[in-house]
Amino acid sequence: MASVILITAAMVSAASFAQTVPVPKPAPKGRDGGPPSGGPSITGATQTPPNPVIPDPRRNVPSSIFQTFDANQKAQAAKVSAYLSSLSTLVGNFVQVGPDGSKTQGDFYIQKPGKVRFEYDAPSPIDIVADGSSLVVRDRKLATQDVYPLSQTPLRFLLSDRIDLMKDTNVVNVSADDVFVSVTIEEKQALVGTSRLMLMFGAKDGQLKQWTVTDPQGYDTTIAVYNLDAGKKLDPGMFKIDFTNYGQSPG
Repeated sequence: MASVILITAAMVSAASFAQTVPVPKPAPKGRDGGPPSGGPSITGATQTPPNPVIPDPRRNVPSSIFQTFDANQKAQAAKVSAYLSSLSTLVGNFVQVGPDGSKTQGDFYIQKPGKVRFEYDAPSPIDIVADGSSLVVRDRKLATQDVYPLSQTPLRFLLSDRIDLMKDTNVVNVSADDVFVSVTIEEKQALVGTSRLMLMFGAKDGQLKQWTVTDPQGYDTTIAVYNLDAGKKLDPGMFKIDFTNYGQSPG
């Protein structure tokens, strides 16, 4: 059960559900940009896929002590909370870098509260769908899927209808520079260990740029998003979980 939660918490490296793979090594420093994906229609100019910013694996995130946050950090967290709370839908493209440095791309669709769909580009057969209470990792090639409570995945922070980061989550770090505002949330689970979610937003436009999930073993999975459209109307059917045509993964 612990390994299942870890896989989902790491945003599910696409290859890990297609085949059995060895324990990955930390992501290498090198990261090359991939070709643009088709993706959903957007407003404004189409962007090319970004190079995700891979966190330094040697970074040391302090434990949460609310009194240590100064007024500027609290103000940054409040701006991020207001931005996340203002979103009702969000559509765009993503680039995912797994713990072993592997890179995949695709499209994502968010409808708050609690609904999301990640579609990975070929040759990956993976889709991730959340319907508001459950989240499934689906393998279209094998016609199987794994089901998890949405409450046990870090996606719930992005999918909450209203959020106050300083009150509703265990924020352990808030930092800002000329490029990004970063907020790190830490979770401790008795059976699994400590995991972290680092959200990064543009310092100038305030938009979500990427997030990194660190599992209790210290492995990072980073997803960078681009071509964002917050005004697109989505079909509710795309968030329905199909329990008829997809069975449970063996094991």
